[in-house]
Amino acid sequence: LYSWIHAANTLCFCFLQMNANDCHDPPKYWTIHGLWPDRAEDCNRTWHFNVTEIKDLLSDMRHYWPDVLHSSLNRTQFWKHEWDKHGTCAATLEVLNSQKKYFGKAIELYQHVDLNGCLLKAGINPSSSYYKMTAIKEALTRFYGVTPKIQCLPPEEGEEAQTIGQIEFCFTKELQLVNCTALEGESSRTQAHLKLGTSELSVCNDTLPTYYPSEVQ
Repeated sequence: LYSWIHAANTLCFCFLQMNANDCHDPPKYWTIHGLWPDRAEDCNRTWHFNVTEIKDLLSDMRHYWPDVLHSSLNRTQFWKHEWDKHGTCAATLEVLNSQKKYFGKAIELYQHVDLNGCLLKAGINPSSSYYKMTAIKEALTRFYGVTPKIQCLPPEEGEEAQTIGQIEFCFTKELQLVNCTALEGESSRTQAHLKLGTSELSVCNDTLPTYYPSEVQ
């Protein structure tokens, strides 16, 4: 995950759903995009990613945080990017101040939030039918007690529905869930480095029907 958030001392955690046209062997469940601090001015660019420091986490990393955009054999490029850009900033918090803590805590938060289970319990299942975005938001807010940020791919040419692509949760520096808020007109770090095909993720439109695909095409 990454941050659109400008409230003080917050972290953002994003779940990602990928389209098969944009990735290799896409999983059929929500995976981790990243864990980001809301501000990243004081990052240590000399603290280089070392996969051996997370060797105990590799099984969970490959499952929950797969690099679906690159076909390299070890697929560590995505993890390196997230550490270099966000982990070295998040490490100002003691609970995240090593590579093992950063990636391990992200996996722990993934399991705690359990987005796949929440959506299933709310009756929001992958389907060829469309959902109302307001219904998805209300279900998530009711379940978690906070409002996440939901991002979508815009409708393709000739289509009416947007496609849900990413859900962002926000935490205090004590790792307690809080509402995600964004300032009017602020730009998205997500759009800066996550481009899927020819489209970029943006905040979902409440008025458009929303596609939550059952089989990615």
